[in-house]
Amino acid sequence: MAFGDLLEQVGSTGRFQILHVTLLSIPVLLMASHNLLQNFVASVPPHYCSGHANLSQSRLSPEEMMMITVPLDHSGNPQRCQRYTAPQWHLLDKNGSSSSGEQGYTTLELQGCADGWTYNMTEMTSTIISDWNLVCDQRSWKQMGQTIYMGGVLLGAIVFGSLSDKYGRRILLLISNLLMAVSGTCAAFSTSFPLFCLFRFGCGMALSGLGLNTFSLIVEWIPTRVRTGVGTLTGYCYTVGQLILAVIAYFIRDWRWLTLTVSLPFYFFFLYAWWFHESSRWLVLSNKSDQAIKNLKSVARFNGRREEGDKIDIKMLQECMKKELSCSKGSYTILDLFRTPTMRMMTICVSAVWLSTSFAYYGLAMDLQKFGVDIYLIQVIFGAVDIPAKVVITVTMSFIGRRPSQSGALVLAGVTILINLLVPNDHQMTRTCLAVVGKGCLAASFNCCYLYSGELFPTIIRQNGMGWASMTARVGAMVAPMVLLSGDYTPWLPGLIYGGAPIISGVAAIFLPETLGSPLPDTIQDVEDRGSGRGSKMPPKEGITLQDTQANLLKLAA
Repeated sequence: MAFGDLLEQVGSTGRFQILHVTLLSIPVLLMASHNLLQNFVASVPPHYCSGHANLSQSRLSPEEMMMITVPLDHSGNPQRCQRYTAPQWHLLDKNGSSSSGEQGYTTLELQGCADGWTYNMTEMTSTIISDWNLVCDQRSWKQMGQTIYMGGVLLGAIVFGSLSDKYGRRILLLISNLLMAVSGTCAAFSTSFPLFCLFRFGCGMALSGLGLNTFSLIVEWIPTRVRTGVGTLTGYCYTVGQLILAVIAYFIRDWRWLTLTVSLPFYFFFLYAWWFHESSRWLVLSNKSDQAIKNLKSVARFNGRREEGDKIDIKMLQECMKKELSCSKGSYTILDLFRTPTMRMMTICVSAVWLSTSFAYYGLAMDLQKFGVDIYLIQVIFGAVDIPAKVVITVTMSFIGRRPSQSGALVLAGVTILINLLVPNDHQMTRTCLAVVGKGCLAASFNCCYLYSGELFPTIIRQNGMGWASMTARVGAMVAPMVLLSGDYTPWLPGLIYGGAPIISGVAAIFLPETLGSPLPDTIQDVEDRGSGRGSKMPPKEGITLQDTQANLLKLAA
């Protein structure tokens, strides 16, 4: 009798499981809001240098003030980061304004924006850019803010991942909800950019804690036979969350209120999270069998199966958890991923796939303004494309195979990004369509690598392997915003890097073994045998074990 059979005994997919999964999935809708919040709170409004201080008392209109203060660039638009050293009063002569403007731009002395900037706030009422003047010489701080947030996501995965194994999923989920609520609230009321970054770092840590422990509690309280379906539906909650963010941001144009709106619900999530039951599977592995039995009986009563619940005792529980208890006695580290040749090559290729997928995904998803399309519309399109992308990749993985699906998604994503470099900026529709296809391919790649990687790593070190892969993905997400800064010097360079990385990792994926229809490896020797072509003598148990693998991988989906 397996632990999954025990869950069937206490109610299978009864009232408890339905309510439990629903309440845990609701916060996932807002996780996307924090991940992609930068697109709206750090939106860069049109801006130009403010007029000279001695012009503040003049009766000039804003248009006239700009005419005598700000030169035009080669495209005929006001320069963003320079102004005339002295007001050019002669430009008010309408008969000669055009020629004088051109002459002023080419011959007159210019200076930086010594008196600040004037912002055109028709799209947003305020952003962190306009509040703290993160433009011109300070524009790199925008990307630094997102990198700091992703650094919080990386540290949170390390900290909360280890703490949840030691102290339990429920308590860490409570802490993560509270941390997200408090950090988000403090970020909304930040009085300086460094403080904003500090609290966004806290939000990033909380996001990892929420993702890891939410998915752990979901998969550890539902039977094996429904884990794949429930995991897929939970993953779509994140996709829907991207659409919700666009709607919320459309109606709330002030960055402080927007940040507060997506943070306050976590106080409510924190309150009802006290109702959740700790994972009985974790309790047994932590030598807390009495509490595990108490939780299982409580679930049985909730599902109307009191008699079945009363039959559960310590002997039955330990018998069900015999396999997990024996596996937990092994001592393996991340170093074991690199000790043997086949494992080493496989780990390097998997790392490249995860890093480039995350790197290019956030490189596209976090720079919506460059497409010249309404950012609310493009956010909706970028979110919606994940739905068909995940469906298509699921079908191809099942019929064509994991390796060609993974490699094909990455190469196609890279090619579309590179083609976009050749499309003129005024062809907005073409550029947007190519970007949407590229983003969809990267979403499909994410969906594929979660399953594929879990099938590649052996059972005894699978969690270590997935932890390593997840860490490389978060490193890619951290680096992605900083690459955009290279566009200030070479406009086509970010696109080349974002497009080249998936193609290179797509080629690396070709060297991974195909796992469709193959039994899952249990030991490192199984992996080495598979790599040498000897094959494994394991029984074909994929039908059952694969669902357990998918369930475990959901813990890392955040």
